[in-house]
Parts: sequence; C-alpha cells; structure tokens
Amino acid sequence: MRSELFAKRNAEQESNQRWTMQSSKMLRALVTPDAPMVATKGAMVAYQGNVEFTHQGSSSVGQFLKKAMTNEDTPMMRVEGHGEVFFARQAANIFMMQLEGQQDALTVNSSSLLAFDANLAWDIKRIKGVGALAAGAGLFNLEMSGTGTAAVCCQGDPMILDCSRTPTFVDPQAAVCWSANLAPSIKSAVSVGSFFGRGSGESFQLVFHGPGFVVVQPSEGYGQTVATQ
Repeated sequence: MRSELFAKRNAEQESNQRWTMQSSKMLRALVTPDAPMVATKGAMVAYQGNVEFTHQGSSSVGQFLKKAMTNEDTPMMRVEGHGEVFFARQAANIFMMQLEGQQDALTVNSSSLLAFDANLAWDIKRIKGVGALAAGAGLFNLEMSGTGTAAVCCQGDPMILDCSRTPTFVDPQAAVCWSANLAPSIKSAVSVGSFFGRGSGESFQLVFHGPGFVVVQPSEGYGQTVATQ
C-alpha cells in the first residue's frame, strides 16, 4: 500500500529521550518503571507498550482541601510502566519547560498543562481577587517546582512578556504560564456597559508585575474557570 501519509515526517520519531516532539502539536514521552509522569486527563491520544493510567489523587491533606474549595476541574492521572505515550490537546501547539531546582518554579494554567515529570512538586494556587466577578471567565492554576520537565500547550504561537519593567495586563483565558514568583492580582474594569453585548473576559484582567515572565497565547482559551481567594 502506498500513501504520502507514510512519509517519514508522519512516522513516529524513534528516540531514547524522555520527551520528543513528534510535531509542533504532538509530544512523545518515554515512560519507564523508575520514571513515571503525571498528565492531565484527556491529554493522552495514543500509547505503545505496557503502560498504566491511574487517578492521581492529592498528595497531602492541604491539596485535597484546596481541590474541594476551588472546585478543581482538571483531574490528573499517573502514568506508569514501560512504553511510549503520545500527548496532544485539540491540535494546540506544544512547548517544553525545564525546571532546574527548588528555586525554579512555574505556575501553569491547568487548561494548558499536558504532562510533567512525577518527581516535580506541585500545588494548587489561587488568584487573589473577587470570586463573583471572576466566575466563568478564566483561570485555575498549578505551581510546579523542582528539577524536571513540564509539557505545556497553547492555542497558536506563544508570546513571552517581560513583567519586570512595567505592569502587564493579560486576559485570564490567554495566560498560559508564568514565573511562580509573580503573584498576579485581578483588575476589574466592570461598568454598566460590561453587562451588555459580549460581556467577555475584557471586563477584568490578570495583573503581573515584578521580575519574571508570562506566556500569552493568541486565543481566549478553552473556557476555563478562575479560582480566586
């Protein structure tokens, strides 16, 4: 049988590396018994070998309580065994973030997270702001730290903004990930006009200011929910 589909560019990219980009929109991850990973449910599109997927519960009472309080809507799964797992989400672009120590931490919008090394520490972080105003508009996030890699996806080509020079305002649904030392707050722009017409996330923004960066996607995302405190 012949087809352009069988061209080398479409075949699996064989590699002994932990993470290998199959294309800009699909990631291949090598899982071994001594190197499990954690992935968001729904991120796996295929796998080969003897791989098991189990629910990744809270690693502490604090995490459990935070999940209950924030109504966490991005359940995760633990990936173990020996084989290759392929991750993707709605043909979004994928990029990798390498963390290099406990002082190197990253906060990721949970809707943009695909998978990460299981040895990375993670915790639920809530944006400070007005919960009623933020409902239904945009962000639930996880903070990761340690030494390892996280796979993140975004709709379209990502843009990196330096937040150290001036306050940076971002639509909550467009914020993909940012330096964990940044503590974004919510700026409300609600007026009478906000309740007519589109009524989108432009009614408020996340405010970032300090030494660090925020990755922004050219899209308003998948319809996440902001968690605030």
